[in-house]
Amino acid sequence: METRTGQDELTAGVELLKALAAEVRLGVVAQLRTGPHCVHELQSALRRWDRDVSQPLLSHHLKVLRDAGLVATTRRGSEVTYELADVHVGHLVGDALHLTRDEERHHGNDAS
Repeated sequence: METRTGQDELTAGVELLKALAAEVRLGVVAQLRTGPHCVHELQSALRRWDRDVSQPLLSHHLKVLRDAGLVATTRRGSEVTYELADVHVGHLVGDALHLTRDEERHHGNDAS
């Protein structure tokens, strides 16, 4: 197994974060933490976050996540399902969302 240099490791980390740096992609990964989903299920989940995303735009975001190696696909009948390629990505997104909720609560308490 080839070891990365520190610079290569940092570059890979930046590329991973860039792939997550869009609300739709972050929302998709957050939803995929619960298990595999097809496109229409992901669209419904995003609507619950007030993100109404067309199927072509969602497919583009899913391609970015696939190309970054963050999402894997499988066939379920005639549908393609998407799932996290590595549970650690789900933990990263979950922690980021948890941290922002904590920050909002913290700042909300300062305003009182």
